Amino acid sequence: MESWISGLAAHGYAIVFGAVFLETVGLPVPAALALLIAGGASATGALQGSYVVFGALAVMLAGDTLMFLIGRYTGWWLLGLLCRISLNPESCILRSADSFYRRGRKLLVIAKFIPGINTMAPPLAGCMSMRLLQFMRLDLAGAALYILCYFTVGFAFSGALEAVTKGYRAFGRVAGWAVIALIVAYVAWLSWRWIKERGQRAVPIAMPTDAAHAIKTGACIYDVRSHGYLDRKAMRITGSRRLDPHTLHQSIEEFPAGQPIFVYCTCIREATSVRVARELEKKGIQVAVIKGGLRAWRRQGLPVEPVPEDEIAVFPAFG
Repeated sequence: MESWISGLAAHGYAIVFGAVFLETVGLPVPAALALLIAGGASATGALQGSYVVFGALAVMLAGDTLMFLIGRYTGWWLLGLLCRISLNPESCILRSADSFYRRGRKLLVIAKFIPGINTMAPPLAGCMSMRLLQFMRLDLAGAALYILCYFTVGFAFSGALEAVTKGYRAFGRVAGWAVIALIVAYVAWLSWRWIKERGQRAVPIAMPTDAAHAIKTGACIYDVRSHGYLDRKAMRITGSRRLDPHTLHQSIEEFPAGQPIFVYCTCIREATSVRVARELEKKGIQVAVIKGGLRAWRRQGLPVEPVPEDEIAVFPAFG
């Protein structure tokens, strides 16, 4: 433990810059906490304030530009990956994209303060063909606002962070307890989700091969991915139909009577499929979730087809 604290004292800038970069590229790392602590440490000279601010700004711009360029050249693939590692994988892309479109380019200035948008905004801008210079100008303003806000609060209230600034050893203790607190909170959240799911009646699960056999005999299959229809290169299970999980309560789809239907998605633990299945069960519909979703289906070598062009939800590009 002592060597770990000594390492923090010796590599304080690296810790701050690392936290900022990791949060920028989508990992659940508390950059705001690192900036607060760095602000408090700078107030007593443990860190050089200008180095923290300009270094963090450069790192954040580099990370955002990287995400922008990956979004530009990979399309919705990166957004799908970010959704799969987020705490709310089933709707984060659609919610972020909707906010980004409705509120326009200037959302980039405050995006860092909005959970769910902060990581999504740069690749969304890239996917929507925003000009790089325009993105960098808006992102620079947003990154500067974010960094200065948290750094200034930490600097102004350095007295409350005295334990952080003394000898910089307390920084290690605070950072260590913060990490422990985050881990405990995450485990508690997972436990709450597990208990909640255990309390609900399990939905029927079907293996991909069993579902494929049932489809050959006339069963229907529905694609309920929340963001699977945003990419022009999207694939789906051959013969499946689109069922938008976000408008399920408005759906007038006539489901076949007397036989089960199958639903699939690409979420971790089939999150969207399970939610849709429970809603359909309330309507008296026999439904089963394909275990592993589209990925498991493709791993089994079962047939897939391109999503029809007229079903792709093409968002307008920035001009």
